Amino acid sequence: MSSQPSSISENEKHQPWVKTSHWIITISFLLLVFTGIEILMVHPRLYWGEVGNELTPAFLELPISRNHNRSDWEAEVPFFDAENSPVSAGRNGEEEMFNENGWGRSLHFLSAWFLVVTGLVYVILGLFTGHFQKHIWPRLRELTPIQLFRDIREHIKMKIAPPTGGPQYGILQKIAYMSIIFISLPMAIITGFTMSPAITAAFPFLLEIFGGYQTARTIHFFTSIGLEIFLVMHIAMIILSGFKQQVRYMTIGKQP
Repeated sequence: MSSQPSSISENEKHQPWVKTSHWIITISFLLLVFTGIEILMVHPRLYWGEVGNELTPAFLELPISRNHNRSDWEAEVPFFDAENSPVSAGRNGEEEMFNENGWGRSLHFLSAWFLVVTGLVYVILGLFTGHFQKHIWPRLRELTPIQLFRDIREHIKMKIAPPTGGPQYGILQKIAYMSIIFISLPMAIITGFTMSPAITAAFPFLLEIFGGYQTARTIHFFTSIGLEIFLVMHIAMIILSGFKQQVRYMTIGKQP
């Protein structure tokens, strides 16, 4: 996948625990994407703050289902005789709404725990075996403008090195993996926890950190989009560098 592999020995292979966690996390993430889209289709509106519903302004509304921008509301009824009073309203035609997300939420939650537990094991093993230090964390000599420019230029020109069967990564690949492992995935997990009333009941400081359920949901959405973009780019690089070989190296391993 990398245009400029590091100096790690080309005889070094992916460890079994790396390959196992890779595939568990991959399957979990694909299930999270599928169920996340289904959940979002039920309520394709994002808000900023503590609360939000279809009677309040949306930060972003996504045209991804028939629940988008509905106008079949009855007259709004204020709770109090005040200008800024919360309002309530009934809806006509509820039978036409897309509202089948019970299975999606259950599968989303289950997949999330598979990802969290596997990811935690991966991080612990990565730290204690030296995997991160040897293969993922960029070395200072790699973080030079010349090295970065060379790697960017070769990626733009689609000069992708063939697979070596092991963790020989270029500087852009290391930066991408570092960002995913230590920033994007933890942010997606923490914001996902913040949307769970059971978890925030035990850890209410999560709501204070993110400023409410709806802000956490919006951050969760954009973080997930970033992870999905990474997945698409990751697959594209695998195809360009040799799809069959890359898959073989991450399953049965490098053949003699």
